[in-house]
Amino acid sequence: MLDSIREDIASVFDRDPAARSTWEVVTCYPGFHALRIHRIANWLWHMNLRWLGRLVSHIGRFLTGIEIHPGATIGRRFFIDHGMGVVIGETAEIGDDVTLYHGVTLGGTSWNKGKRHPTLNNRVVIGAGAKVLGPIVVGEGAKIGSNAVVVKDVPPGASAVGIPARIIIDEQDKSREEKAAKLGFSAYALTAKATDDPMAKALQGLLDHSMEQDHRLEQLQREIDALTARTADDITVTERFDPGGLRQAADK
Repeated sequence: MLDSIREDIASVFDRDPAARSTWEVVTCYPGFHALRIHRIANWLWHMNLRWLGRLVSHIGRFLTGIEIHPGATIGRRFFIDHGMGVVIGETAEIGDDVTLYHGVTLGGTSWNKGKRHPTLNNRVVIGAGAKVLGPIVVGEGAKIGSNAVVVKDVPPGASAVGIPARIIIDEQDKSREEKAAKLGFSAYALTAKATDDPMAKALQGLLDHSMEQDHRLEQLQREIDALTARTADDITVTERFDPGGLRQAADK
């Protein structure tokens, strides 16, 4: 128990530069409080003291503004930063070293019993206001952008942004995303494997073409700069025609 508490406190210092002292974390961090209360509620839940577990969970929600169902499975070094408005459903499964920011929802998309909430693997980071819905899997080390709405699996190490969330995996996807932001809009379904929507493919083609044109313009600019960078000594200047000098030469 004490080792677990020390580990949770250490995780706060690792991921929140605002943390100044252990006393501050223990007394002023609602994410830490919510996690410790959940450990008790979860133990009661698995002891078949379901009502008591729900009551403890409800008290934790009242005190912290964070709602964690006592049936949710949470791994080690879990950190909720700020925390207000976080909701974690009954069948949610959270791995080790996961970070959630305020307003995150790990929710369901159906009223059927059974697995209906997300599974987050180790080292997942979910930004403020994001909604991860349904029995989907978020791969190890993945990142969910703020306010994203994720309703399909996220591969390990990938990022998910937008509404509905699109998956950004490789450098080409990242370049498209940056180009879309410069053009003042956010293209959707940027990963070709995500959808066969013809509009999405058209946007991919336009962004790729735009990036290619930018690359060519940069090459031209570099060549122009190289040509104009020569010093004055390297430039041959044609002498100006001087009628007076020509007349003097003729008189001689």
